[in-house]
Amino acid sequence: MKTIQFREAICEAMSEEMRRDESVYLMGEEVAEYNGAYKASKGMLDEFGPKRVIDTPIAELGFAGIAIGSTMTGNRPIVEYMTFNFSLVGIDQIINNAAKIRQMSGGQFPCPIVFRGPTASAGQLAATHSQAFESWFANTPGLKVVVPSNPYDAKGLLKAAIRDNDPVIFMESEQMYGDKGEVPEGEYTIPLGVADIKREGTDVTIVSFGKIIKEAYKAAEELAKDGISCEIIDLRTVRPMDREAILKSVKKTNRLVVLEEAWPFGNVATDITYLVQSEAFDYLDAPVVKINTADTPAPYSPVLLEEWLPNSTDVIKAVKKVMYKNV
Repeated sequence: MKTIQFREAICEAMSEEMRRDESVYLMGEEVAEYNGAYKASKGMLDEFGPKRVIDTPIAELGFAGIAIGSTMTGNRPIVEYMTFNFSLVGIDQIINNAAKIRQMSGGQFPCPIVFRGPTASAGQLAATHSQAFESWFANTPGLKVVVPSNPYDAKGLLKAAIRDNDPVIFMESEQMYGDKGEVPEGEYTIPLGVADIKREGTDVTIVSFGKIIKEAYKAAEELAKDGISCEIIDLRTVRPMDREAILKSVKKTNRLVVLEEAWPFGNVATDITYLVQSEAFDYLDAPVVKINTADTPAPYSPVLLEEWLPNSTDVIKAVKKVMYKNV
């Protein structure tokens, strides 16, 4: 094993797959000459050249469409958005073309493409640069949605996403690019659609994904001091979702808290809540509690932003609520 940063895990995954398959290429704003806005493609232009590591204009609709069209001639593009907030400019191409080419062509044209970049908040970036769109994309048949939380998962999942024959939305975080973690020296992939139990427990299940799962880890450490044992599931892939892993855990712990950095209406946590009440209702000893951001655009003020975001204190309160402990 070796210890690398999240950004290095992303770079290694892309580079290894580009060495393995000449049809893979990277395109996006500042991915080449600048080594990536977050240095996640450092050194790739030097190794692969300007035909396979392509700087684009600030024109997300245009380069998303070019990349999607190139899949129909045998290519496997990786499209980097500087942030998924900017993907909204190109979302027509993603939803109406990438997600539907296979069906509308009667299976003649698969669309092996990865759209990757940071999602959700990253400090004081204000309302238009702090949005989480996992549930938007996951609502679309034809798309797969991956949200890793650490370097090991990021590398293995990105390699699997690049090899997948369907379009994959791969969502990272500006605040995770500097995170360090161990990854194997050799080749490995992680299959899409498989959750991971990050912490075994017996009293309550906490389901989360992406960078916000760190708040669950903090809460679990504090709750352990009170004798409460938390099981933490990292979804890793939002769609397809590992429903069996969630149900199996809830049937063991009989309680569920879902932590998600997203607006509270119609999100991933809502779908998980419906799943558990419909397929594991008799196992529940308490109503499911979901923790989300405030139902407003993200504020710029650091004081307001701290209130807006879920945190470990919110998780502790939610766990104690489902445990019927005094909060």
